[in-house]
Amino acid sequence: MKYITLIILTVGVAFSSCKKPSYSFGEIKTPTNFTFTAVPVGIAAGLPLGNGSGNVLITATAKDALSYSFDFGDGSTVETISSGVVTHKFSKPVTGNYSFNVTVNAYGTGGATSTLTKTISVYIVFQLPAIIRQNLTNGSTRTWITDKNEVGHFGVGPNDQFAPIWYAAPPNSREACAYDDEITFSKDASDNMFINVNNKGQSFVIGAATASYGLSGGDNCYTIATIGVKALAFANATSASTPSNSTRIQFTVPTNGIINFATGGNTYEILDLTPTTMHIRNIGADGNAWFQKLRVKP
Repeated sequence: MKYITLIILTVGVAFSSCKKPSYSFGEIKTPTNFTFTAVPVGIAAGLPLGNGSGNVLITATAKDALSYSFDFGDGSTVETISSGVVTHKFSKPVTGNYSFNVTVNAYGTGGATSTLTKTISVYIVFQLPAIIRQNLTNGSTRTWITDKNEVGHFGVGPNDQFAPIWYAAPPNSREACAYDDEITFSKDASDNMFINVNNKGQSFVIGAATASYGLSGGDNCYTIATIGVKALAFANATSASTPSNSTRIQFTVPTNGIINFATGGNTYEILDLTPTTMHIRNIGADGNAWFQKLRVKP
């Protein structure tokens, strides 16, 4: 009887251990009482749409929201932040009052989402120099490629410097995927500026930035989608450069921000620009200054 009882208990344990576990995600809650405000920075008497900086403070709130994402209506986005508060700088090539359709998503449990879109207006003071616009686009559209025969066509240095003092690539010395990209700048009738980067399927990515693009590994060529016309946001440079080493104009490329090789940064300062050559600088994911030299495609 003892042996029979032991066998029965053993079989019972075996069957109980084979039971399929059940999981519960808890109650799915869609955010409610959702609203957001958008207040231009610097509102004052005579400046109802802000002080001209283009900065707008956006504050989203909702019951049962775990995080928020923002589409600013100018080609740039911010994904999944928990606070619901973000300041975004809007940019246009000429001074004026501008409107943007801003969309905010509030995420609850289980992926439940509430969405709001509002049109916001902001005063922007900025005048993109005509020579910058002309040299980038030739008055309409112009395609650029890596100036691979120039010393320093790729380079890196400290983030407070404006030359690649740590490393300047010798001519034609980098990976092939870094040399076949075509970067097209264009403008429309209202002088809005755009970029379209055709990387032929792959971009060179520095190892410190691979995670920024959902990748893993060191310096190498990676399959990344870059093609598509994107609106550029221009502004006065925020670095400590001077007119002796820079044009003091910068632009931001939305989405992955890649121009030719990928550093994890998406804002580029134009150090030098002629009708046929361009030297640009950006701050990468590693905090260093990265440099590129481009030339007009023949």
